[in-house]
Amino acid sequence: MTVRNISKWSYYLAILPVVVGICAWQSWAWWSWAKAPVAETQANSAVEPIVQIQIPPGTPTQQIGKDLQASGVIRSAEAWKLWAYWMQLRDRQGGFKAGTYKLSLNQPLPAIADKIWTGEVTQLAFTIPEGWSLTQMATYFESLGYFSAQEFLNAASQIPEDKYPWLPKGLPHLEGYLYPDTYQLPSDRVTPELVITQMLNQFEQVALPLYQQGQNQTNLTFPQWVTLASIVEKEAVIPTERNTIAGVFSSRLRRGMRLETDPTVEYGLGIRQTADQPLTYNQVRTPSAYNTYLNPGLPPTPIASPGLASLKATLSPENTDYLFFVARYDGTHVFSKTLEEHEAARNAIRQQRQAQPKASP
Repeated sequence: MTVRNISKWSYYLAILPVVVGICAWQSWAWWSWAKAPVAETQANSAVEPIVQIQIPPGTPTQQIGKDLQASGVIRSAEAWKLWAYWMQLRDRQGGFKAGTYKLSLNQPLPAIADKIWTGEVTQLAFTIPEGWSLTQMATYFESLGYFSAQEFLNAASQIPEDKYPWLPKGLPHLEGYLYPDTYQLPSDRVTPELVITQMLNQFEQVALPLYQQGQNQTNLTFPQWVTLASIVEKEAVIPTERNTIAGVFSSRLRRGMRLETDPTVEYGLGIRQTADQPLTYNQVRTPSAYNTYLNPGLPPTPIASPGLASLKATLSPENTDYLFFVARYDGTHVFSKTLEEHEAARNAIRQQRQAQPKASP
């Protein structure tokens, strides 16, 4: 045998243990990750078992594997480490990403690894209804566990004029400019600032162009438009009445009449009236910058977040002779042209309310 042939066989003998080792590892690793630990016991279950895993920033690959094994998502942390090494050998760019993940206990290890490698973090959703105030939003976010109500209110008092130059100057807070909608955000980045940024972006994309396109048909400035729309939002319950309500307020403003609307009083006092506990005379006569029974014109800021319908109605209000309306407490209103008609309608509704039998406790 020549020296060349001896060298060739020596090379084969040298790599043989490596080849055998890789084959043995692949066989063992496949058994480790092919099925999740509870796949057999959950095979007949109608509900897919899900585990939520939080991976903090900077968590080492080996520790991720230990956490996944401890939570029952994978069988072996060693198999995780070997698979992570194999992913790196395949010249995959990037790495495992921090965040919150919802992982199926029936998912194989490679699929779990790909999900964390590509950063498919859990998306959280939140919905802000039309007509909510900053205080209502703050309470809502705190109930979801995102952050405290005070943290949100503090963030909403910071006006990002550099990023959103269309925001009116001198705003004390962002009331009215956080667009009501349903949003999604990655669960590892839930901050008041991120929430506010998303809502301001939505206002910029949906509401701002509406005013820019229709400002020639209104005498309202941009902040006046948002403020009046927020009042319309709080007053209008039935969609078919929205433009009429906007028309009543527009007519009163043109004639120099006070708006005399309850939601502004409620906002200024931080209260909320009900059918059983309406505003009292003393509350209506309590001085406040938001008391439109005492002060002419619009309040200094919006009182809630108006939706698209109220923004449109305020931009194109109904041309009406009505100057008054009173709530029936079923969502509808009685509209009147004169003060005498308005007072008669209000008295009739009050008498009807008093005549109704009270519900037993």
